Formats: sequence, C-alpha cells, structure tokens
Amino acid sequence: MPSIKPPIAVFASFSGAGGVEHMLVNLIRGVLDLSQPVDLVLMRASGPHLARLPDEVNRIELGTRHSALAAPALARYLRRRRPAALLAAKDRAGRAAVLARALAGTDTRLVMRLGTHLSAAMAERTGFERWLRYTPIRLLYPRIDHIVAVSEGVAQDTARIARLPSEKISVIRNPVITPELNGLAAEPCPHPWLAPGEPPLILGAGRLQRQKDFPTLIHAFARLPRDIDCRLAILGEGGGRAKLETLIGELGLNDCVALLGFHDNPYAFLARARLFVLSSAWEGSPNVLTEAMALGVPVVSTDCPSGPFELLDGGRYGPLVPVGDVDALADAIQRTLEHPLPPETLRSAVSDYTQERSAERYLEVLGVAR
Repeated sequence: MPSIKPPIAVFASFSGAGGVEHMLVNLIRGVLDLSQPVDLVLMRASGPHLARLPDEVNRIELGTRHSALAAPALARYLRRRRPAALLAAKDRAGRAAVLARALAGTDTRLVMRLGTHLSAAMAERTGFERWLRYTPIRLLYPRIDHIVAVSEGVAQDTARIARLPSEKISVIRNPVITPELNGLAAEPCPHPWLAPGEPPLILGAGRLQRQKDFPTLIHAFARLPRDIDCRLAILGEGGGRAKLETLIGELGLNDCVALLGFHDNPYAFLARARLFVLSSAWEGSPNVLTEAMALGVPVVSTDCPSGPFELLDGGRYGPLVPVGDVDALADAIQRTLEHPLPPETLRSAVSDYTQERSAERYLEVLGVAR
C-alpha cells in the first residue's frame, strides 16, 4: 500500500481580491498537479479567490484576524499536523510563523515568499518609521530557513535590509501563466467598448490605491494627440476610486475613460485591449503585466522598482518610463500604439512564468521530494 505524503502547509491571509491571493491559488493548483497534498492555513478567509481553490485543498481557518495573534494557533497546527514544510505567504505571516515554530518546538522547514520591494514602498516614510519596520525583519528573518523573492530586485532589496547572505534567498517567478488562461481570455466580454468596430482600448488594472498611481495614467491619456481615437479603462477597486472619478471629470474624460471595478474574469478584457499600461510607483513582479504579455498584448510600464525592468528586459519588450512622468508615459503609449511588438515575441518573453515551473521550483526550495 503506497505511503501517504505529508502535506505542505501554506500560511496566508485571504482578505480581498489582490494579486497575492491570486498567485497563491495558482501555486496551490500547480503543487496539487504534482501530486503533493496541501494544507491552506488561513488567518482571514474572505474574498473571491477562495472560490477558485480546488476541492483537494485541506482548508484550515485559525480564527484569528491578525498575524500577531496567529502564532499560538499556528503552533498547535504544527504540532498536530506535522507538515513536511511551511510556506508563509508574506512578511507578517513569515514573522508569525517564526514565533509559531518556536512555540511548537518542531523542526518544520520554514520558507517565506516576498513580493514587495520594501525600500521603495517605505521611501516616503520617516527614518523612525523605517526603523520600526526594519528592526523585526533583521531580528526574525535570519530564523527563516529560506526566502523566495519574486524578482531579482526584491531579492537584492531583502538581502540588504535583512542583512542576509544572498544564498539564503532564491528568485522564483510567479505562477502567472495557467492552463486556463487562454480559455478565460476567449470568453465573451459584455462591455460595449469592446464590441467590434469600437475605438481601441488602453487598459490598466489593479487596486485603486497610491501604489498603482492611476492619476499619472489618466493624465498621460489626456495628453495623447486628439487624432488618436482610443479609450482608457481601469479594472479594479479600492479606496482611491472617488478621487479618480473626480480627476476624470475635471479633465473632461467621462466619455472616454471608465473605472470598471472588479471582474471575476479580467482576461476577457485584457485579451481584447490594444495596449496594457502599468503606471505603478513600485512592484515586486507585476502579474497583470506578465499576463498581458502571455496573451500577446503590447505593454508600456513605469521603470518602478523592481519587477518591470526584469520582465521587459530593460525595455526590449516594451517601453520603460520614469515613475510619475506624465509626458514620457504619454509618448510611450503613442509609440507603442503605432508600432506594437508581435504577439509571439511577447509570449516568448514570459515563458518562465508558468504555473507548472513555479510549482516545481517551490517544491525544490521547500525540500519536498517528488
């Protein structure tokens, strides 16, 4: 009778429609496809991505809403379940996992995934605020067995802040390209702006918050020459919606710029866009930029720290412009609309970002034999 594999545990918080939750579900699907059982250990358990979890996932809710309170419950899980390894999804989950493992008294291998270029995210904070943020990192990260960064820039930034040797950090590309991607992209899209014969659509996507810097994208769109007949749509929700709506009205763009909110299937929009634009102030590895390229959609991006430069190979696969530079972004949008790269070139550029390859690499780092 074959032996039953112990599960790997993924420790996370699902509390919205963000990219981290989306990528974790993709990763879990990929790991299950490799015949590795998975426990998903959750602090918070809400949001649309939970519905995408396969039935084979053993979902465990700790009943805590904050990482600082999760360590005792996670320690009980580690003692009872004895997973083969524990993957903490973000910084706060990682710090709680360090404390939980110590409380549990187990030797569970602990790996943490990081997707944020922290020094860029903290750039506008005071020196004291940065000290408060960095001190627990420098105390706790050395107690983590290994760290996975989503880009070289995130890896280098983390090593510098946490004062870790580079060999303790591996770069694993996000599991962006799934077997379902092309099928989802081919599904009907009911929005009238994407009907045959309508003007070309420029698309942005992400949470409506400061990091994504959609005001720069909207201002850049407003500066396009009047003879360029196109529209701009932004997918996503967030606390910045009201300010963006006001800006659109002040610029007189209500007829050609729309905030479309959250959609379960953004790929039906993305595949039909003439151009995708990432206007972020910082990113780890921008998933939607990768998805656009995987669907053969031309892209323009800010050269924000740190993922876009790597993804676009320094501008080879799409223009990179300075963060917040409205004129440069408008010029790059116009040039790319007029001279787009071939779809097959863009698809080839992101061939490493598959669900299968990412899952294989995570299992290697987690030390799980296949």
